[in-house]
Amino acid sequence: MTSPVTAANQIISRSPFAGMDLCREIGITVAPGAAGPNFDQDVWDFNPVTDLAAYMARSHKRWNLAAIRNPLWRVVAKEYLVALMVPTHEVVRNLPSAFRVARTVAACVNKHYELIRWLNWLTDDGVTELARVDDHLCDSYIAYRRTGHDKDGAIIEKRGAVNGAAQVVAGLAQYRDLFTTDRYAAGFRPFGGRAAVAVAGLKTPTENSTPPVPTEVLQPILAAALYVVDTLGLHVVSLTRRVKAERERVNRLPEPRSPGWGVLLHAINRRVAEGRPFNRVPSRIEPITRYAVDESDPLWSISLRDVAAEAGFSTFRSEWLAVLRPALERAVAQVGIDEPIGRNAALVARADGEAEVPWTLPLSERHARVLPDVVRTACLLVVAAATGMRSSELFELALGCRLPPERKAPGRVRYRLAGKVIKHRGHGGEADEWVVVGEVHRAVALAEQLLGADAEPGTLLFGRTVFKNTYGTFRKWVNGPSGQRLGLAPIPEAPVELRMLRRTLAIELAYRPGGLLAAKVALKHISVVTTEGYAGRPGGAQAKFLAEVGAEEQKRNLGLILDEIDNYQRGVRPSGPHADDLIEFFDAVDGKLTDEQRAAPKIILNDQELRRMLAKRAKTLHLGVANYCWFTDPGKALCLRLAGTPTADRPLIGMCDSARCPQATHHPCHRPVWEQAVQSSTVFLGNLGRSQKTERARLEAQRDRAQKVLADIDAASTPADADEEAN
Repeated sequence: MTSPVTAANQIISRSPFAGMDLCREIGITVAPGAAGPNFDQDVWDFNPVTDLAAYMARSHKRWNLAAIRNPLWRVVAKEYLVALMVPTHEVVRNLPSAFRVARTVAACVNKHYELIRWLNWLTDDGVTELARVDDHLCDSYIAYRRTGHDKDGAIIEKRGAVNGAAQVVAGLAQYRDLFTTDRYAAGFRPFGGRAAVAVAGLKTPTENSTPPVPTEVLQPILAAALYVVDTLGLHVVSLTRRVKAERERVNRLPEPRSPGWGVLLHAINRRVAEGRPFNRVPSRIEPITRYAVDESDPLWSISLRDVAAEAGFSTFRSEWLAVLRPALERAVAQVGIDEPIGRNAALVARADGEAEVPWTLPLSERHARVLPDVVRTACLLVVAAATGMRSSELFELALGCRLPPERKAPGRVRYRLAGKVIKHRGHGGEADEWVVVGEVHRAVALAEQLLGADAEPGTLLFGRTVFKNTYGTFRKWVNGPSGQRLGLAPIPEAPVELRMLRRTLAIELAYRPGGLLAAKVALKHISVVTTEGYAGRPGGAQAKFLAEVGAEEQKRNLGLILDEIDNYQRGVRPSGPHADDLIEFFDAVDGKLTDEQRAAPKIILNDQELRRMLAKRAKTLHLGVANYCWFTDPGKALCLRLAGTPTADRPLIGMCDSARCPQATHHPCHRPVWEQAVQSSTVFLGNLGRSQKTERARLEAQRDRAQKVLADIDAASTPADADEEAN
């Protein structure tokens, strides 16, 4: 342990961390030939470290602790941060209140910012010793940090910021005995010992608080992203490569000398003969005001540098214009001036299917530079929306992450991506794999092509993207003239974040097991590959995502049970083979058991037991297209008996014959499906010939069964009081 600090808080001992090589102690790797930060430095630069999370910005890897104006507190801050990142150090592990789990560099970024704010606020308030800190100062600082302003200038409450601030204020008391230059007074506990979340007024979340992306926003986002990936992507890659090659060619051209005018005139005439408009001067460059009088000059917006490049020179010399002006004016009058990039673009089908149009109109260099960003964002959106990857996992995807496809059977291919899991996996994360659908595989392949042919393996596909900015560019393009010309639906203005897409997919998989995500990506396929990914790596990222899906399914099932209990109370009963058992359960929930039944062991005593009973029943519910399956006993499941797997822990819902399975029920919500079955069977029967007796018998039996189910649903759905009024 360190020596105690004097009452005057003077430096009395050398820090136990003095001279420490931080990277070696933390356990992270520095690039060959580079040096990592040392404890004695006031600026800790982790940028030379090679195995930190890819999503960390360079600015977050450079900790400027010199910003703390009091040099004594600068040491306190450094000791606190080291203690969080290296809890196994002999000095730290002897502290009774120290955390025992190492914090990563990424986890301490915000703490270092909060230390700077807190300690400089004390300095500005005239405090020179930490021993003078009391509850009044702590509460005043929290009040100062609690309020902020939104983009419109309105005052808002920043509870998240308060939570981080309170953690640091309280943390300096938690590690008090470690500090060698200054410390809080003995026995002082900020905020009366309350936890930071309590100080911030936050509640421990009982469920995921991230909202899903609204359907009216998700649909156009995903439709536009898939259209860009599948229809425009390769065109943009080809255009980008041509523009880059042309730029490199022009940059290699020799400086102009005094050529014969024939070279330039030949280039001008060739352009006219081919009917190619002259290039418009880039918007960042002023028109030729040195030569043209005003905007009425025919050559006002022509790019003279491109005229020179056409003839094989890097620049256009000023003395050439007087000689070439007549020829240029005649040529401009014949072919005109237009943007230089994307002329004569190939035709593509519009997103709305109405017609074929050029995939792009002629573009300036500035607008052409936007296209790769739009396509890259579209790739990111497809991968995020159809995999459920966290943002930290998305930004770890690199060139070469696509593993060779596995062909299981004709027409059945399994696609995998190699990446990393970052959350709760140390500083640089752990290697992992994702099983994905074909749409994701194509999007990643396109993102790799956008990097260019000279990109090295391991180059990040999406870089350190600020998603808010890139999504804003994507939405602006979709809603702008380019997207509307291609028939894309406008994207409404609403907040969209990557974690919201993960939450949306989990809800979609849980609540719509047989549907389509934005009418484009089959949820059933995503559910299958997610389950396969979990089976291949039970502790991997897809296992975590599947757990989130399971939690959403449980919420969905509880909601369905409550809806059916409400129907039951209104006299609308279930039908089907399992209806009697389900009604008995509803009787128990509704408190309508007989005295003899109440003597049974399972009696509803209170709300807690009721919730437990509903949750247990909800775990047995599985949704079929035309029924609910209450999978309480695998031995009774007809689908498992037919498949020869009576010990399986889930029903084969695709093989369900709910009219005969003893664990199936039908409800009013299933009526349209059975009504459609009756109508389809009737139509098919009407088209059969007299000789098709076997097929007729099969279809009649099928129709009769559907009619009986339909009649049972109608009979059970009629409330008893409605029958009495009818009589």
